[in-house]
Amino acid sequence: MLNCKEATRLLSDAQERELGVPARLALRLHLAICSGCRNFERQIDVLRTATRRLGAWRDEAGPRDDGET
Repeated sequence: MLNCKEATRLLSDAQERELGVPARLALRLHLAICSGCRNFERQIDVLRTATRRLGAWRDEAGPRDDGET
């Protein structure tokens, strides 16, 4: 059984790479019983969506005149 530190680490790692089956199963089991880690998972999803939208918005807006990139 994972503890919260291990679970949040796996949630973070899952943003960068695909987790193996044992890690995914252990994480799903932990998330089934831990509301704090489920909340962390939702927060990561919100941040990921926001940063993608910001990147897309900046790409569409083009270069800025004030010297910032």
